[in-house]
Amino acid sequence: MQPITSTDAIIDFCLSPLNFDRQTEAEREVRRRMTHVIRTFQMKAAQPVAIDFSNMPSQVINEAAHGYE
Repeated sequence: MQPITSTDAIIDFCLSPLNFDRQTEAEREVRRRMTHVIRTFQMKAAQPVAIDFSNMPSQVINEAAHGYE
């Protein structure tokens, strides 16, 4: 996977597992907030920021503690 630099592409990648209906007010608000966070971070960084999700550590979920759904 190539690093992602586009704000919209980062948000699309993060939201894709949730299968949001893109026509809802909630989805638009989530995108608005995530856009603000990403752009604020990019402005504060001294260099361009790219996100490489292929290097993301895996998560281990304790299903016994959180339910077997």
